[in-house]
Amino acid sequence: MLSHYNKIAGKDTGRSIAIADGVFGVALTLLVLDVRVPIMDGIHSDKQLIDAFLDLGPKFLVSFLAFMTGGIFWMGHSAQYKHITGSDRNLSWINLLFLLTVIMLPFTTSFLGNYVEFKFPIAVYWLNIFLMGAILYIHWAYAYKHNFVNEETREIVNKPLRTRIIIAQSLYFLGLLMCFISPYLSIGFIIAVQLNYAFGLISGPKS
Repeated sequence: MLSHYNKIAGKDTGRSIAIADGVFGVALTLLVLDVRVPIMDGIHSDKQLIDAFLDLGPKFLVSFLAFMTGGIFWMGHSAQYKHITGSDRNLSWINLLFLLTVIMLPFTTSFLGNYVEFKFPIAVYWLNIFLMGAILYIHWAYAYKHNFVNEETREIVNKPLRTRIIIAQSLYFLGLLMCFISPYLSIGFIIAVQLNYAFGLISGPKS
């Protein structure tokens, strides 16, 4: 009975896509909740209110960073399922583990936003990004190995999908190292990488 169940479970790719879209939607929405309106107690002039608003700058910056992160990984996940035509129990669980890293994004973002001047929160945020990328890579590799990828496009899309993740993760690691110079330099570099990946500002090598 157990063997029979394992053979029939996790076959529906539509369910995997649906839960992924739901998780990404919730995670991206939660990012803004950490940016709170300044409390009016003690604020008695426009200047004080403006100063309080400007103090939210790091939180806005980090929230933008995280929104870009979530958007890029949602696009990557969507790109994979554009070509994944089948599934099994293991692939479904790999997908769920990937979504586990997605739902951690609001926490690591909040942690970084509250302590943006320190190095450790950047390392925690980078670890979140690294796990997202690593599991997304494993997800594709498993689907490719077990012939769940469209036969007509598998050889065309395989290398670009893998290469994009590897290069991006290498650049994110470089961004992490920059925190030893300045946390803001590190965050700025990661944002620049993400803007490039989102809008194709600099074309990478053709695969």
